[in-house]
Amino acid sequence: MSRLSAIFAAFVVLLAASSSAAAQDKTITVFAAASMKNALDEIDAAYTAKTGVKFTVSYAASSALAKQIEQGAPADVFISADTDWMDYAISKKTINEPSRVNLLGNSIVLIAPKDSKIDNVAIGPGFDLAKLAGDGRIATGDVKSVPVGKYAKAALEKLGAWQAAEPKFAMAESVRAALTLVARGEAPLGIVYSTDAKVEPGVKIVGTFPAESHPAIIYPVAATATAKPETNDYLAFLRSTGAKTILEKYGFKFLVSPTT
Repeated sequence: MSRLSAIFAAFVVLLAASSSAAAQDKTITVFAAASMKNALDEIDAAYTAKTGVKFTVSYAASSALAKQIEQGAPADVFISADTDWMDYAISKKTINEPSRVNLLGNSIVLIAPKDSKIDNVAIGPGFDLAKLAGDGRIATGDVKSVPVGKYAKAALEKLGAWQAAEPKFAMAESVRAALTLVARGEAPLGIVYSTDAKVEPGVKIVGTFPAESHPAIIYPVAATATAKPETNDYLAFLRSTGAKTILEKYGFKFLVSPTT
């Protein structure tokens, strides 16, 4: 090998090493609805294994995340548990609107601690949630801002159960906080997403709210206005068949045609 060839070969090796290091150094910051945690942690681990890109993820109520992004918190991706908070973020010019995709669907359920005597509740018009709760509290997200709470209130209003039940509600800062209250037995009932109930062994589903009793539960995902360039590849991965398999395993409904 000539000296020139050797130098060129060494340069190629250094370039490859540099590219690999650059991939290792890349980090995507995701702000995601609390209900996404288990599924998204698995998706992100799969993406890191495939690309070397790492993640910093903040899970909280969509309302809190949208406000944090508005206040300048560094995020590349926003995943909301409802369309309202994504619309809010878009109105504040913090989202790259063309990147928005309504990715997932979900359902809301009534839960009780796993050892509760409450079981098989028929949820429909005339459903008396206040009576069912007795002297206990009903945990869900804050009905004024947290998506699961907003869905819960809408369903109970439609079913004629809100007025009597309202004084018994314990408003939590996120759906996972409400889930924890029920799992610990601090609230005998709670309203959460079916996907949350599925990952918490301390609770059981005792009833499912009819889909027509509340607005469709939709999770939009989008890049932020300040997103790094590599965010686009990650968003594409969220729409892939691999991501679909993981998300459906956790009980989410995939609302788009998956890419390969």
